[in-house]
Amino acid sequence: MVMVFYGSSSKSNPVSMENKVEHQTENQITYDIHLPSDLGMLYKASLGLQSLENNISQLSLRHFKIQNTSTPDTFSLTINKTLPLSANGDRRVEFPIQWPLKEAPSVVIYPLAVFSRNILNERNLVHMAAGIYGTHSDTGDRTLLQSLQHVHQGEKIIMDAVDLGELEKIALFISSKTDCKLNVKKLHVQEAAKEHPIYVFEVNKEFSVDSNKPDIQREIPGSFVIRGEKQKNDIENNWNKEGSQVKNLTEYIIKVYTGEKRGAGTDANVHIILFGNEEKSEVLKISQSLEHQNPFERGKVDTFKIKAKKLGSLHSIGIGHNGNGFTSGWFLEKGEITDTAKNSVHCFNCNR
Repeated sequence: MVMVFYGSSSKSNPVSMENKVEHQTENQITYDIHLPSDLGMLYKASLGLQSLENNISQLSLRHFKIQNTSTPDTFSLTINKTLPLSANGDRRVEFPIQWPLKEAPSVVIYPLAVFSRNILNERNLVHMAAGIYGTHSDTGDRTLLQSLQHVHQGEKIIMDAVDLGELEKIALFISSKTDCKLNVKKLHVQEAAKEHPIYVFEVNKEFSVDSNKPDIQREIPGSFVIRGEKQKNDIENNWNKEGSQVKNLTEYIIKVYTGEKRGAGTDANVHIILFGNEEKSEVLKISQSLEHQNPFERGKVDTFKIKAKKLGSLHSIGIGHNGNGFTSGWFLEKGEITDTAKNSVHCFNCNR
């Protein structure tokens, strides 16, 4: 078993439950664990199974108690759950930590709907793990036992988590025991008890899953939020219109060269606008580098593939970032844009 503790300042690394204390009573095990002192006030904990094998035995959790050996602080909770959770194979359970005179955050059920453009059969068993990140907290990477066979219909992965706040991004992990392709269109997340808001994460990417390689990992930023039925209908109508306009889209390959200067890299969110002699693109987020999990690092070249409406001959770009993070400053050497339809390459030097 492993645990992760979340505090007001930060969260702990996974803590392995190895140091058992002697003099155990029946059906009760006590562990001695050490937490960093800079977590702040604890507000939730995650308890889960470390094994990734499918044939693990079940673990029934009845009661949990944590005591600080240097202070009188004690917290206890009745859980009464069995891992893996039978509904979907989730190997973790989260619970809030209730302190005297403080209101504990609530536990929320988050169904994550996965939509794909292709249909998987029984030979192509694709396993998916996901982590949902919000303004309050995150679920961690929740490895699931179930395989995805109906993702074209919006198959749902169910996760219980302490209230995450406004959802911002999803970490996606895809693996398979057979070589196959999975074309993920989008992800939807909402609270099970509410019809709205619905958080939409557009992916529009085909993943080539290799059975001999580790999981494919991608971070999917939030695209937009549906906060009412009218907005939902308008968006669905727009999707239908866009489906008939796909032939007007073209693929652009964007290469971004970060300079060699000290502190040249950035952790901020980068965006780009393409200007052609016929049209200009929308503001396009570029975050999923084909080469690096952490893009825009010093001296690195990152490649991005995007689809946008046909713009004609490119003549300029607008590029920048949102200034987030302590190390947001960025020295951009140049950008190269390839229009795949015309097989033409355009170079834009920046050097600042």
